[in-house]
Amino acid sequence: MAIEKALLLIADIGGYTRFMRHHRFSLAHAQDTVAQLLEAVIDAAGRFKLAKLEGDAAFFYAVGDDASAFAQQVADIRRAFVARREQLIIDRMCKCDGCMQVNALTLKFVAHDGEVAFQRVKHLTELAGMDVILVHRMLKNDVPVPEYVLMTDPVLPRLDPALRQFTRGLEHDFEGMGRTATHYLDLGEVSAALPEALGPSLPRRLWSKVTLELRSLKYVLGLKKPCEDFRNVEIVDAPGP
Repeated sequence: MAIEKALLLIADIGGYTRFMRHHRFSLAHAQDTVAQLLEAVIDAAGRFKLAKLEGDAAFFYAVGDDASAFAQQVADIRRAFVARREQLIIDRMCKCDGCMQVNALTLKFVAHDGEVAFQRVKHLTELAGMDVILVHRMLKNDVPVPEYVLMTDPVLPRLDPALRQFTRGLEHDFEGMGRTATHYLDLGEVSAALPEALGPSLPRRLWSKVTLELRSLKYVLGLKKPCEDFRNVEIVDAPGP
């Protein structure tokens, strides 16, 4: 088991409201939507390596002390997320809750710099240690805006001074970790211009609809449970008469 210094980053998709358990199509389409958005997030991650998919979140790490690209890579990930979200909205043909709520989906980040134990288990690399626990605890926080980067003290110097001036300090008492100084950056204040989405196209919309239904089939048929590991989706039973 090797212990190395690493920058830990979790990109977490939120914004869905509750779903009724019997609404299989909505749940299946929500599952597929989040999967497509996570694909865009992963493809844009640059030097960050994917440690694990965690339901509606992606857990990344980058080994070493290179501080030069952190802010740019977070910006690239968010741009990719927003671009894919806008394309899903343009191509949307379904009126179920899982599809109609796409425009409300958001992306937040938590980041921490610390020491991580890397353990190889067959072809997988598992990350362990108190710093791994801390970055996950940071997902439950008091940040008052929907889209942000929440970071600990060691991460703050990775931002250039022009960007650092937009951060706000916020002390947290994370479960089992005690009081921790953090800083958050409101992405709504600093977002760069986004690439223009492709215009509407009926053939592309039809193809998107067909592939959506094919990918969702295993969830609709009950072969797999949709949104089972999503931390930001509430699934409830139908109310009584």
